[in-house]
Amino acid sequence: MKLLGIHHAAIICSDYAKSKSFYCDVLGLKVLAEHYREERNSYKLDLQLPDGSQIELFSFPNPPARVSGPEAQGLRHLAFRVHSVEKYAQYLEGRGVEVEAIRVDEYTGKHFTFFKDPDDLPLELYQV
Repeated sequence: MKLLGIHHAAIICSDYAKSKSFYCDVLGLKVLAEHYREERNSYKLDLQLPDGSQIELFSFPNPPARVSGPEAQGLRHLAFRVHSVEKYAQYLEGRGVEVEAIRVDEYTGKHFTFFKDPDDLPLELYQV
């Protein structure tokens, strides 16, 4: 048996409209499906990246805060592949997103940087 890849990452947001705008309008992810689950007072938004992988964006009333620093236990960050970290970082900054200084991976020599979503989830850009 072999794993074939990552199908999706699930994110619970605190402000659905703000996060939907960030992932759709700023990052440009494609909406596959959007469902309102009345019994849970919750949205589920299925978003797709160009390679077919997906992000599930959930909203719940009053979700508990979670430590999201890159050194906290649990998911460290979510990384996106890009052709040019520099150009994508400039694009994000032009959209009002703070981006850390670009670094070079000491093992691969590839450029990378970090930025955060509206709930401070650490996101990474990684050069392919």
